[in-house]
Amino acid sequence: MTGSNNTRRRFLALSGSATLAGLAGCTDRFSSEASEENGSGSSNESTSGTTEQSEANSYESPALAVETEYNSREEFGQPGEAFDDFEEPDVWETVQGSAEVDEDVAFEGSQSLKLTAEDGENVIVERSIETADLTDREFSLAVRTSTPGNVAVDIRLIDIYGGYAHHQLRSVTYRTPDIGWFRTNPGVFEESTTPLERDVVDEIQIIVYNTDEAEVWVDDLRIHDKPEKGYVVLCWDDGLDDYYDVASPLHDEYGVNAVQAAVRQWTRGQRDGIMTAEQLRERQEAGDQIVAHGTHTYLAQMDEESLRDSLRRDKNWAVQNDFQGGHYIVYPHNSFDQTVLDVVSEYYYAGGFNQAGDVNLTGVHGFDPLVLPRTIGHDLGIAMRCVDLAARHRQCTILNFHAFDLDNTIDADEYETLLEHIDSKGDSLEVIDFDDLWTMRRNGH
Repeated sequence: MTGSNNTRRRFLALSGSATLAGLAGCTDRFSSEASEENGSGSSNESTSGTTEQSEANSYESPALAVETEYNSREEFGQPGEAFDDFEEPDVWETVQGSAEVDEDVAFEGSQSLKLTAEDGENVIVERSIETADLTDREFSLAVRTSTPGNVAVDIRLIDIYGGYAHHQLRSVTYRTPDIGWFRTNPGVFEESTTPLERDVVDEIQIIVYNTDEAEVWVDDLRIHDKPEKGYVVLCWDDGLDDYYDVASPLHDEYGVNAVQAAVRQWTRGQRDGIMTAEQLRERQEAGDQIVAHGTHTYLAQMDEESLRDSLRRDKNWAVQNDFQGGHYIVYPHNSFDQTVLDVVSEYYYAGGFNQAGDVNLTGVHGFDPLVLPRTIGHDLGIAMRCVDLAARHRQCTILNFHAFDLDNTIDADEYETLLEHIDSKGDSLEVIDFDDLWTMRRNGH
């Protein structure tokens, strides 16, 4: 595990849900048809293939400024290698629910596959492939849904012996009706009793788990290399004193850092129980990354002009305070839609989230830059399982905490147990921040 921020930087330079819905919010939560254009903002000429990937590898981390130098979702909309663009849908067999070609909605090419079901029925489509060694490979998928609160999306790999692994995005918090495409690079959620033999995979399923009615479009299935180890991001929202007083000494003891999502208005207004700007800078010096937490309002409910003004003010505050994590954002209340993604891309490079109360991992080379997934840190067992899966499958878990006396955060003793568990993984797992993760995403294959 990382002992210092410099060590981590050197490594990266070298290596190239309704029940839990209330838990997803921050402290104060406790007391027409969408455009059919590519919702990522990326054109069919987005980065892909050897030449384009080589160009992507040349991207350095930009200097901190109010506006971004490029739209991350456009520049990196199609990472890795194309695997299936759904232009030949006959290779997919419908096992359950309904699947049909939609020529009016496409992320890549001329069409997508539309998956629908009613009355809580799941949707399953599958295709056979020539037996393949996927030991060091994983998939990402472009997804669009008008029923985000009802569905989870799963890429299930099956081997020649019948063993399987579910790679699942557990919760979609994209807001309706302003929907669009986003990419998911889901991590492992669960496996068969006899684990998947990844060197002899011969079948792929796409599954939409449905609690009511489901309407989901899928497109542009892509394949990516795995990194050499697993990763964990310890993400603390709101800039609360509880982090500074209790959690940060534990981080210093174990030699790990945190990503802190600070709320500009709360810090500037010296709100009771909120860290000061001086304390945030102190923690930045200690290795923490200070990122934006928006206005702490529901971004998807704001009109575009107000949203842009608010985001600009937040980013300018980060620049003026030299918070180097100002490139990144955590959406308050996980509230985002197509307009939010479009405007946020003018000021931030990466963040999100689709947030779940259960295991919700991601690969490091294929995620949507502005729609990362997190797991709510409300349960020690779930958090430890996230860590185990990240280490075993060389993926990343982003764990989210607020304050130890809240239902959405494990208590202080359990948190120390979690840090001990992370430490026990040795070289198979590393604690990183968003800058590290974004570096791997840009340099992914």
